[in-house]
Amino acid sequence: MSLTAWLLFLPACFALNMAPGPNNLLSINVAARYGFTRAFVGGAGRLVAFAAMIALAATGLAVVLRASEAVFFVIKLAGAAYLVWLAIQLWRSNAAPVGMAFEGDAALSRIARRECLVAAGNPKAILIFTAFLPQFVDVTRPMSAQFAVLGASFLVLEWIAIALYSLAGVYLGRWLTRATVRRWFNRCCGTFLGVIGLGFLLVRRT
Repeated sequence: MSLTAWLLFLPACFALNMAPGPNNLLSINVAARYGFTRAFVGGAGRLVAFAAMIALAATGLAVVLRASEAVFFVIKLAGAAYLVWLAIQLWRSNAAPVGMAFEGDAALSRIARRECLVAAGNPKAILIFTAFLPQFVDVTRPMSAQFAVLGASFLVLEWIAIALYSLAGVYLGRWLTRATVRRWFNRCCGTFLGVIGLGFLLVRRT
């Protein structure tokens, strides 16, 4: 991979990182409810899932996964079901004061696990790592090192996206001083997550 290819990869990749999606929406909601630190650190959960996907892409196993209609359908269905379940949970939220929610909901391990499951169940992520990253790989050179560079770059840019979306959530949190506003904020987030989840069902492998 040439330096020119890498420099072209960075802005295209960052556009994907910053695109509104279920994980970025979760970062906004978590930051608005529990603060920047929990959203930012908890976002590491998605990085674990993405790192695993990048490793699969580097070994060629992701190509097999992408080619298997049955496996792809199962992942797509599981991701959609999990997002719809999260949407229902947000709709049923009692809108506890910001920073004063139940400890179980605010636990970093719980937030990170939720981020990881949402990322792992996103069929669009599979397509990104099997169709997008390989476009920047020079097949005449050792591919493992190239995937390592591209993968590390993707994860760093994703971490920046987590920080930016978490900051946006913090600023939104300042407006959520009334229980009614917090309740509707959670319901709006839940609605968008549900719509994205249903949208997963429309994702195709080609």
